[in-house]
Amino acid sequence: MTAPAFRVDSLTVFRIAVPMTLAFMTTPIVGAVDTAVVGQLGEAALLGGIAVGAIVFDVIFSTFNFLRSGTTGLTAQALGADDKPAQALVLLRALVLAVGLGVALVILSVPVLAGALAFLEPSAAVAEAASTYYGIRILSAPFALANYAILGWVLGLGRAGLGLALQTLLNGINIAGSIWLGLGLGWGVEGVAYGTLAGEVVACVVGVAVCLAIGRKGLAAAVPDVFRRAGFGAMIAVNGDIMVRSFALLFAFALFTRTSAGFGDVTLAANALLMNFFLIGGYFLDGLANAAEQLAGRAVGARRRDVFVAAVRLTIAWGFVFAAVAAGLLMAFGGVFIDIMTTAPDVREAARAFLPWAALTPLAGVLAFQMDGVYIGATWSREMRNMMLASVVVYLLVLAVAIPVLGNHGLWLALLVFLGARGITLSWRLKPLSARTFPA
Repeated sequence: MTAPAFRVDSLTVFRIAVPMTLAFMTTPIVGAVDTAVVGQLGEAALLGGIAVGAIVFDVIFSTFNFLRSGTTGLTAQALGADDKPAQALVLLRALVLAVGLGVALVILSVPVLAGALAFLEPSAAVAEAASTYYGIRILSAPFALANYAILGWVLGLGRAGLGLALQTLLNGINIAGSIWLGLGLGWGVEGVAYGTLAGEVVACVVGVAVCLAIGRKGLAAAVPDVFRRAGFGAMIAVNGDIMVRSFALLFAFALFTRTSAGFGDVTLAANALLMNFFLIGGYFLDGLANAAEQLAGRAVGARRRDVFVAAVRLTIAWGFVFAAVAAGLLMAFGGVFIDIMTTAPDVREAARAFLPWAALTPLAGVLAFQMDGVYIGATWSREMRNMMLASVVVYLLVLAVAIPVLGNHGLWLALLVFLGARGITLSWRLKPLSARTFPA
C-alpha cells in the first residue's frame, strides 16, 4: 500500500493550528466564565470551592486525556499509511474505553471526592462548595471522555474545522448554561455545574452523529475486530504511558492548588484566577501542538523523515511567536480580567501582585507543549512519560527550596521551572528517537 504524498509548510500548519487555537481558546473561557459567575457572589470561599472542584476534574479528566491525544496520534499514523480500516478501529476502541472509564468514574465518585479533599485540605466552607459542584458535574464523565475520543479522531484525520465546530458547540452550551443557570436563575455553584453537564451531553450526541456520517460503512465493518487482542492491547499500552504522564502533570497542578490553600483562602482564590490566565496561554498554543500531533503522526505513518523534520521545526518556531504574543497580552490586560472575574477587593489585590508570573507561563511552557505534540503524534509515549516524571522531581526540589524563602512567589517560580524542564528534557531525547523511527 502506497501512502499519498504530502508536504508541510507554514500554510499546512496554520490550516490545522488556527481552527484548533480558536476551538481551545473557548475552553479556558469556560473556566473564566465559571469563576466570574461565582465571583459575582463576592465570597472567597465559593470562589475557592470552584477552584478546588475544577482541579479535581482536571486531575480526573486530564488523567484520561490519552483518549484524545492517543487517538489523534494513532489515527494520524493510519491516515499517513492510507489504512482506512485502522482509522475506524482506533475510533471504536477509543469510544469503548471512554464509556467504560466514564461509568467507572461515576460509580467511584464518592471515594474519589473524599480522597481529593483529603489531599487538597481546603477549609470547611471551600470543601462544601467544591462537593456541591463535584456531585453534579461527575455525571458528565462518560460523555466528557467520549468527547475526548471523538475530538482526537477528528483531529487525527486533519479535520480541524470540524474539531472547531464540535468544541465551539460544547463550550458554547457550557458558557451559556452556566451564566443562565448560575446568575440568571440564581443557582450559583449548582448552576455552573449543570451548565457543564449540559454541554458535554449535547456535544457527545452531535459528535457521534458526525463520526457516523464520516465513516458509517468503515465503522460498521470494523466492529467485529474491535476487541482483537493485538490491536486493543497496543492501544492500551500507548495510552497507559500517556495516562501516567497526564497523571504526573495533574499531580503537579494539584500540588500547586494544595500549596495555595496553605496560604489562605484569599491567596487560593487569587492563584485560581491566575491559573485561568495560564490555561488561556496554554490553550492559545494548543492549536500548534495539535498541528504537531497530526503532522508528525502522519509523517511517521507515511515513513517521511523530511516531512517529520519540517513539522517539528515549523510548529516550534511558530509556537515561540504565539507564546510571546500571549505573554504580552496577559501582562497588558491581566488587571482588567482580574477585575472582571471577581468583585472581592482582597482577591484583586493579591492576584495583581502575582500577575507577572502567570504572564510568563506561555514562554516557559511553549517548548514542552510543542514537544508533547510531536511525541504524541509519533507515539513515543514511554519516553514522554519518563521525561515528565523527571521534570516532576525537578519541580518538587524547587518547591522545597523556594517556598520557605519566597512564599507564593516561590510557588510560581517552581511552576515556571517545571514547565521549562519538560521542554528541555523532551528536546534532549528528540534526535535519538527520530533516528530510531526513521532509520537511514
